[in-house]
Amino acid sequence: MLEFYQNLPSKIDPVFFQIGSFSIYWYSIMYLVGFGTVSGILYWRVIKKENFYKWENIFDFILYSFLGGILGGRIGYVIFYNLDYFWNNPLKIFFPFSSDGYTGIYGMSFHGGVIGFVLTALIFCRKKKINFWQMADFVLPAIPAGYFFGRMGNFINGELYGRATDKIWGMYFDDGILRHSSQLYEAFFEGIVAFIILWIVRNKFLAQKGFIMGLYLITYGIFRFVIEFFREPDWQLGFIVGNFTMGQILSGCMIAIGYYIIFRVGKK
Repeated sequence: MLEFYQNLPSKIDPVFFQIGSFSIYWYSIMYLVGFGTVSGILYWRVIKKENFYKWENIFDFILYSFLGGILGGRIGYVIFYNLDYFWNNPLKIFFPFSSDGYTGIYGMSFHGGVIGFVLTALIFCRKKKINFWQMADFVLPAIPAGYFFGRMGNFINGELYGRATDKIWGMYFDDGILRHSSQLYEAFFEGIVAFIILWIVRNKFLAQKGFIMGLYLITYGIFRFVIEFFREPDWQLGFIVGNFTMGQILSGCMIAIGYYIIFRVGKK
């Protein structure tokens, strides 16, 4: 049983569906499932009358913000994690082909996704004349439920695994080294635990605009910062400052911004 558990990643096929050279990966399916889950939770809140916005506005908000998050995630990866390579190969940013044929697009940054999400949401709310803080505070408690499926997609894909360990709960990935399954740690804490925290307080601080958004940034930032100690640093970057990774530096910024929103924006 232990051997089966530790070798589980090698027993999972990351391809969901394939015809010839065309493949659909579980990673992409998990993104769609995550989006559907978040939409379903928010629709439930609408029919329970936990807000005063129409469902059409909320769905458009999460759809455009989701697309903005994907774009931001890609650009964030380019800037934060592999700028030297993409500076010399700019077509690789969005073009999934090379002289060898279809190569796909690899590399997303969560923190870049957050920036893309926020910028798109700001533009949407300004155009629709909707209060950004109120809409964000309504939507964000459901977002971690989507992260759960995103991190499970990373696990199925056999990517973003953890550092080497001698613990029995470690797993073998593509290099034959027993490692922390950091994708599952993140799925649990950034997905399930963060969702429970935000869900419990979702209607308790409505008078303080921005509180939920600030708490979201702090909660994710803390979980990600700690789990980065178990996650293998990105090979092209390694450690940035001392034993801290790029993910920890960006998560630290998230925590600081979260506190600023709660104690400055919220009071205003």
